[in-house]
Amino acid sequence: MKRLLTILITVALSLTILSAAGSGESGTDNSLKNIQDKGTFILGLDDSFPPMGFRSESGEIVGFDIDTAKEVASRLGVELVAQPIDWNSKEQELATGNIDCIWNGFTVTPEREKVMIFSEPYLRNAQVVVVRSDSPYQTLSDLEGATIGVQAGSSAQAAIEDTEGFMDSIDEVIEFKDNLTALMDLEIGGLDGVVMDLVVANYSIQTSGKDFRVLDETLTEEEYAIGFRKNDVALRDAVNAELEAMAADGTLAEISSLWFGDDITVVGK
Repeated sequence: MKRLLTILITVALSLTILSAAGSGESGTDNSLKNIQDKGTFILGLDDSFPPMGFRSESGEIVGFDIDTAKEVASRLGVELVAQPIDWNSKEQELATGNIDCIWNGFTVTPEREKVMIFSEPYLRNAQVVVVRSDSPYQTLSDLEGATIGVQAGSSAQAAIEDTEGFMDSIDEVIEFKDNLTALMDLEIGGLDGVVMDLVVANYSIQTSGKDFRVLDETLTEEEYAIGFRKNDVALRDAVNAELEAMAADGTLAEISSLWFGDDITVVGK
């Protein structure tokens, strides 16, 4: 009987250890090795989010995040695969292993930190309101009774809800699949404003030539980072190390200057 009990306890302990090791809670973290073994690093993104990640006129996925990720992948000895995803299902795409990270102007929030781990921040950002240049709106309080557009599942949507008094003051929030569609509706007068990332807003206005402007008053200040599965610490740390090396040797500054005209990155600063 004692021998049977000992065997059962040993088996139970073994299963517990194996389970923990497989989940990455203890034992070996194979997240970096898995990437290197398969030879690809799959980046999940919304492919209509310029200048971070979007499709060029030829259909190629390009952007600041894409160029940065390609360099990181190259230094890790793997090939980058940019995988467009439904932004509303990004957490599920990551959790089920369809992608290896979320890297697309991805804002760090307390809610997201509950379900994933983040790299160190690499850009600072803010949530702002874009309006038509001829609109009477100058401040957030001026938008009382306004109709506001926002990308569904974005940190902009959370900013609308979290900014004290803002949600109660406006008339309606309309969700869109992406910012570009929301801006099109703003242009034709279907919206009074669009809440979106400052980095994206500035780029869109500069490159499109549309008659928009950004309100000076912001909703929230935030940071961009890369999201990984909770247990993929080794992969996260390897990406961090390469970003720091790129900041030190000037590569990150070169990529930033290409897309923004200046080095606006914050890694190592």
